[in-house]
Amino acid sequence: MSGPAKAKPHARAVRSATLRRWRRGTLLVAALSGLVFLVNVLVADVEPGNAWGLTYGTLATIAMAVVAAYGVRRRTMQRDLGRTRQWLLLHVYGGGLFLLFMLMHSGFVFPHGPLNIVLWTLSVWVSLSGAIGVLLQKWIPRLLSSGLSLEAVYERIPDLIDEMRQECENLVMTAGEPVRRLYEETMAPAMAGVAPRAIYCIDITGGVGARMREWYYVGSVLDDEEGKKLDRLSTLFRAKLELDAQYTLQRTLRWWLYTHVPASVLLLGAVLIHLYAVLYY
Repeated sequence: MSGPAKAKPHARAVRSATLRRWRRGTLLVAALSGLVFLVNVLVADVEPGNAWGLTYGTLATIAMAVVAAYGVRRRTMQRDLGRTRQWLLLHVYGGGLFLLFMLMHSGFVFPHGPLNIVLWTLSVWVSLSGAIGVLLQKWIPRLLSSGLSLEAVYERIPDLIDEMRQECENLVMTAGEPVRRLYEETMAPAMAGVAPRAIYCIDITGGVGARMREWYYVGSVLDDEEGKKLDRLSTLFRAKLELDAQYTLQRTLRWWLYTHVPASVLLLGAVLIHLYAVLYY
């Protein structure tokens, strides 16, 4: 028992130390790059087409190639390419450096020309959405584990809710008037299907305590048989609300992927077109 208990804090300490090293290393590179850029603008103009701008553009391209390698790593899952966490850190912090070098390449000036505007806009969008994704992927799993007793696969949640609704309807058919009325007025609308709600992003319980007050009152005046039916309905109701929370938060992550990944692919394509134009025209 003592071995795993000690190993877990040690693993967390190692991850924290690794994260600090990556953060400090990235900040150091960013600070040095910023210092070089400041000296640069004092002695010469920085434009995308001159030697200084091309140097920063080359650094941005290298950073982007490194960041894109994470996508290859995820799809190939080759063990000899390194541990996934190291590649993820490379992806995250490399993305920040890519944005910095891209802005230095443009001289921190909004560009002219359709392709350059697309490149600049996509670069900012992909970098900012990536930063948001880092926050979401830390926050949402922590939120899911903080107050939920159920775990469910996203695609299975609608089917699970249908099964719960069927069980509730079968149970209500044999219940008395108070239980049936309570179900029809307060629970049946919620059981109609998945009901994602923004409140779950703040309160993982969705205010279930307030929604169950009338249930507690009705349960206090029922006999044992009806009370057991109400308790079962209450359990199913809570489980359904938890599935709604699961669905809401998992969908948030999926929506983020839909805004980040396609834009990243478009950015990679735009960079390749830009490189072709620079090298051959």
